[in-house]
Amino acid sequence: MATRLVIGGARSGKSRFAESLLAGAPAVEYVATSDPRADDAEWVERVAVHVARRPPTWSTTETLDLPAVLARADAMPVLVDCLTVWLTRVMDAAGAWRELPGHDPDAAAAVEARVVDLVAALRGTGREVVLVTNEVGQGIVPATASGRLFRDTMGVLNARVAAVCDEVWLVVAGLPLRLA
Repeated sequence: MATRLVIGGARSGKSRFAESLLAGAPAVEYVATSDPRADDAEWVERVAVHVARRPPTWSTTETLDLPAVLARADAMPVLVDCLTVWLTRVMDAAGAWRELPGHDPDAAAAVEARVVDLVAALRGTGREVVLVTNEVGQGIVPATASGRLFRDTMGVLNARVAAVCDEVWLVVAGLPLRLA
C-alpha cells in the first residue's frame, strides 16, 4: 500500500489536500494526535473545523501510538494529522524541553526511540497511509533553546519519514507540489 507525506506551513492547506487524497475511499481511519486542550478555546475551534469537514464514514482515533495503528491488519486507509503535534506530545512526555525544570537528560534517547518505532512501522505497514506534517525550518530561528530543539527534531523526523514514503507532497498557499 502507498504511504504519502504531506508537508507544508501553517494554514497552507496541507490537511485539506491530505484529506482529498483519500476522498474516494469508502471509509478512512483519521488519527488525531492532538491533545483536546479544553482550556484553549481557539484550539478547540480548530479541531472542530477539522472534524466538521470529515465525511460521516470516517472514524476518528485519538492516539500517539502510531505504530500500533499502522500494525493493524485493516484494509481501511489511515490519515494521520499531524506529526508535528505528535512530536510535540512525544517530547513533552519525554521531558525534552531543556529550559524547563525537571528536564530528563535521557529525553533525546526516548524521543529517538519513538521516531525509530514510527519509521519502522511505516516501512512495515500494509495499510494505505497519508501523514500530515508542518515544515517548521523555513521560518525564523527560534530565540529559545527549546524552540531550536523542536525545529531541529521536527526537521529530522520529516526527513526520516519522507525517506520511507512512496510520495511526498509540499503544499504552499493551497497549491500541492509533488516532491517525490
